[in-house]
Amino acid sequence: MTAAFPGKRLHSATRLLHAGAPALRDGAGPVNVPVVRTSTVRFENTAAQADHHHRRTAGERVASYGRHGLDTHRALEDAVVGLEGGHRAFLTPSGLSAITLVLLALLSPGDHALVADGVYAPLRRVDSTLLQRLGITVEYFSPTHDDLASRLRPNTRLLYLESPSSLLYEVLDLPALSAVARDRGVTVATDNTWSGGWFHQPLALGANISIQAATKYISGHSDLMQGIVVVDSPALAAKLSTAYEALGLTIGADDAYLALRGLRTLPVRLAQHQRNATAVAEFLQQQPQVSRVFYPALPTDPGHALWKRDFSGASGLVSFEFRHATPAAANAFVDALRLFGIGASWGGYESLALAAQPERLREHRQWTGDAPVVRLHIGLEEPQDLIADLAQAFADAAPAL
Repeated sequence: MTAAFPGKRLHSATRLLHAGAPALRDGAGPVNVPVVRTSTVRFENTAAQADHHHRRTAGERVASYGRHGLDTHRALEDAVVGLEGGHRAFLTPSGLSAITLVLLALLSPGDHALVADGVYAPLRRVDSTLLQRLGITVEYFSPTHDDLASRLRPNTRLLYLESPSSLLYEVLDLPALSAVARDRGVTVATDNTWSGGWFHQPLALGANISIQAATKYISGHSDLMQGIVVVDSPALAAKLSTAYEALGLTIGADDAYLALRGLRTLPVRLAQHQRNATAVAEFLQQQPQVSRVFYPALPTDPGHALWKRDFSGASGLVSFEFRHATPAAANAFVDALRLFGIGASWGGYESLALAAQPERLREHRQWTGDAPVVRLHIGLEEPQDLIADLAQAFADAAPAL
């Protein structure tokens, strides 16, 4: 709903363009939210300072110190809450810090968490270096092979998922998994970075928490590091707020501005990423050196039916497995690419390639192969140029393949 169109439900893209827009004052105002930088908030008097402090303690989003953020932060929070259909958003310095916030806010010594085996790999480092030391047990399971109900324990407090998964894009039956967990009083969190929050709304499908690395598609320009957590209820917001304050988490106003700028073009960018990635995925399917292409939008992908049911589109991530090759040959192929950069991130306008580490592949129960896998992020270049680059890299690396 908007003041301009009372009672009318606007389309998602329209709402995203206008979410968090600054109000007009004295008959005029900026289109973009200004960058409001400050380390200190000053008050009219001590009564006003005390009022702000009490309101913030009660959960209201008011600032009593610069770390709490001001107009630029609020605008981004409001926009992301609208994007994900949630109750409140928390902004963090990176995607991993967003994940860590959720884990520390919801888990205590003696608690048990079930984590899908295909999640973003650094979560396992948080487990081994921090959670285990705190007496928290994390168990990894395959959501498509294991029975979730039998894995839940009396002390299970969190079910942590990622759909599609981080490397092989395994699509999970989120409504079914969420129903089992929530029936037992277990909170459900899921990583939604793959879709940018645009192609997939996990909170509407049963999850309680949606996590994104805004570094990726929300930014879209490879120029910021940021994480975002969106929760579905005041109760969860209160839990995360307590940990958020204790950890001193915040982001700079400039990064909030850049993320908000990226959000405005998210729908059109992701639509182009999908068109380009689909063309590349279909090309890869025809190559004799390729045994399998991982991309849920392909009808041959094992997760295609679930993707078609629960998603409105696919992003630019495509992985493929060589038919016969060594890791050295996969590296030679990546090195032969000219338009693709070599990098671990994704979600920007540029195309990237990365040979998957074998130990990362073995973490996925879904993985049954033994040949190397290359992950591609298909950017916004002309797809025929990317396909030509891939073709020449296959030819150049042919002796090794």
